Amino acid sequence: MNKTELVSAIAEGAGLTKKQAEGALEVVLNSVISEAKAGSKTTIPGFGTFHPTKRAARMGVNPRTGEKRKIAASKGVRFAAGATFKDILNGRKPAPKAKKK
Repeated sequence: MNKTELVSAIAEGAGLTKKQAEGALEVVLNSVISEAKAGSKTTIPGFGTFHPTKRAARMGVNPRTGEKRKIAASKGVRFAAGATFKDILNGRKPAPKAKKK
């Protein structure tokens, strides 16, 4: 599923226009990004948690040339699926039905 398909699913499931659904999705995504940038985690109960991470600087090797290079420190994010999400994936709970308006 790509972003356009996700926006369409949100619009249909929530009874919104595609423009409203896209706006809502942008707010959610920007909020998660802002919190991660600030070093805070974002938890969506039943879905999962986005954890910001830090990677220390390290030495790496170019596999083609064997040249050693310093790799700069960087930030990243990890996603940990919530218990409900895992249960649905593993068939222990039925997937929620989309609400139609």
